[in-house]
Amino acid sequence: MEHRTTVLYVDDNPRSSRLLAGVLEECGFRVTVKVDPTEALALCRRASFEVALLDYEMPAMSGSRLAREIKSLVPDLPVVLLSGRRKLPSPELEFVNAHFGFGTSLDDLLWTMRILATPKVVVQNHGAGFHNRDHHFPRPISEPLRVTESRWSDST
Repeated sequence: MEHRTTVLYVDDNPRSSRLLAGVLEECGFRVTVKVDPTEALALCRRASFEVALLDYEMPAMSGSRLAREIKSLVPDLPVVLLSGRRKLPSPELEFVNAHFGFGTSLDDLLWTMRILATPKVVVQNHGAGFHNRDHHFPRPISEPLRVTESRWSDST
């Protein structure tokens, strides 16, 4: 059986969440969608996910605040924040591993989610000739990945 990356996707817009969840499922992710951030937090207490994908602008709780709450429950869970803005203030990204703003591509989002969901492997140097290269994925929270330009434009 093939492993499918588990994603918690929180977006208060049911239409957007159905659309993106469907795309993510088609691309091999297993997606659990919540439209209420409070319900998403309760689910984080009961279930395990490999990536959290959060909408930034939600009326009950912002995506950045939800990211902080999720990290307090599950510190190692990578968080990806989606917004319609090209940039967000640094404090809004404090608990976010990657931010995707206006004009970014779906390919970039998918690639980043796969990289962030990759299990962390600790490699020790046990012999001559082996050199441990520094790979920095997942990115430290203090350095969120910001993707603000697309390789192709969306015609919608």
